[in-house]
Amino acid sequence: MRIPMTPWAPGRRAKAARCVGLALVCLVMSTPAYAQIYSWRDDNGNLVLSGIRPKGEVRTYAVPDAGSVRVTRPVTIVVNGNSYYDELIAENARRHGVRTDLVRAVVHVESGFKPYAKSRKGALGLMQLMPATIRDYRVINPFNPVENIRAGVAYLRRLLDRYNNNEALALAAYNAGPSAVDRHGHNVPPYRETLNYVRRVDAIAGKPVQPHSNKIYRTTEIVDGREVVRYTDQRPPARAYDIVSR
Repeated sequence: MRIPMTPWAPGRRAKAARCVGLALVCLVMSTPAYAQIYSWRDDNGNLVLSGIRPKGEVRTYAVPDAGSVRVTRPVTIVVNGNSYYDELIAENARRHGVRTDLVRAVVHVESGFKPYAKSRKGALGLMQLMPATIRDYRVINPFNPVENIRAGVAYLRRLLDRYNNNEALALAAYNAGPSAVDRHGHNVPPYRETLNYVRRVDAIAGKPVQPHSNKIYRTTEIVDGREVVRYTDQRPPARAYDIVSR
């Protein structure tokens, strides 16, 4: 026996839809309307977000309307995980004899791996090239990762050569300009931005392995009208010197 079905009128269909919508709103409103997110940076400088409170001091954030979100384990945001950029960085680092970790850290701090990054001072792209660097290295499109990293690593190599492979001075010059480093007696300028920049890059890149030098340098200074001879295994930055052994 077939029971005839009565078709719904348009008005009844709209009323039913409104009832379903109201039920969904009530269901959503019945769930908790907040959550807690903890953030910190790991030993490599990566930002970590987690719903589980770690040990030590961390920043906390209340996240509204996220009661249905649950984090079961810490989630690390890896900013340098782009394999395309990693290949460009490694290739140019090898070509110019610069540590890959150092180049990657510079890109991280300069732009956060954003190829279209711009600064208020006019720096552009992944390695934040200034207009003079763009001209010197004949960069046509500073937002092109290939050109930007090529020029940025070449410029970093020039600074390392200028400061006898002293990474701290090269980074300071990359940030504040070589003239600022030279004006302060071949030291990192005491600018807050530059000091923080060098610390951040150094923390991400890690310390380079320093090979033991077999060279001994001899310098002569005039102190109170007398010649004073000094010996060191570190190449003197500016004064005349002699190499007495290798």
